[in-house]
Amino acid sequence: MADNSWDRPLTLAEVAAAAGVSVPTVSKVINQRSDVAPATRERVQRVLAERGYVVNRAGRSLRQGKSRQIDVISQDLDSYYAFQILRGIQDALLATDLRAVLASTHDHRRRELQWIQRLADGSTDGAILILADHTSLHLQELRRRAIPFVVVDPAGELGPDDLSVTATNWAGAKAATDHLLALGHRRIAALLGPPDFAATRARLGGYRAALLEAGLPFDARLVRHGDWQAERAAVETGELLALPDPPTAIFAGNDQQALGVYRALWRRDLRVPDDLSVVGFDDLPYAALVTPALTTVRQPLLEMGRVATTMLLRLMAGEPVDSVRVELATPLIARESCAASRRQV
Repeated sequence: MADNSWDRPLTLAEVAAAAGVSVPTVSKVINQRSDVAPATRERVQRVLAERGYVVNRAGRSLRQGKSRQIDVISQDLDSYYAFQILRGIQDALLATDLRAVLASTHDHRRRELQWIQRLADGSTDGAILILADHTSLHLQELRRRAIPFVVVDPAGELGPDDLSVTATNWAGAKAATDHLLALGHRRIAALLGPPDFAATRARLGGYRAALLEAGLPFDARLVRHGDWQAERAAVETGELLALPDPPTAIFAGNDQQALGVYRALWRRDLRVPDDLSVVGFDDLPYAALVTPALTTVRQPLLEMGRVATTMLLRLMAGEPVDSVRVELATPLIARESCAASRRQV
């Protein structure tokens, strides 16, 4: 069988493995850094030539000169979630002369082609991708061109050498469920995001672990998957409330879904937390302003943006990073949306 491995995008990790060097060393060679031994440089360049990689000298010149630009690529740029991450990125760039250019993965094909052309022209020094995974065409193109990137809150699996920053989703979900269990709730529903998202799988795992630790059986009827949005969450909540043995509490996969739970209860003349306790996830700014104030798991979105930017800056400088995978803590923020269960066990 023919070996087609050379037909796919070339990764820095593959070059590093073939040359027997580290990924940052490959990046240094591509960007013509002077702090590489001549023999090492020659070995890396030979691997690049054998695999058909051509360094874009015009682009490299721009990156070393006036470009000073990184791309921030997200599925959704108009949500509170993305806005908090963008604020963190902006904070980390204040001390530099770099500027961030925003792009959405929901753009038209023409805009995507324009973005790829900018990469070819050397107009981008690096990129931060929000909610990307190994299937992302943007990620694949960045990897093919050996442009440094970091993924914030990966939606799915990444390559072993792809850098990422996320939150402790499993631990945060377990803390949320433990909180409801401590209040005497035994019928706890989980209203989560799409099942193929990495965060969804981790939060479901934390929820199930808390139930198992409490000696409670897992009831699949109490687990619902939505699209992270409030309206779909309201529909799912209505179905949960219609069960013969409805839940007394709901762990929502994010704060938007928690608002959907609020909406469903309001439509039925029910109240939080008198009729149903609710815990969210994210701690977006409005969580403390709704009535009653939402108990939620704080996802450090600002810090995730800052850390990802710091990691990217080190990659762009050809410096090593401390870890390929970074997870930031997710504390529970207790407010007024939870109360002791009134149902007799």
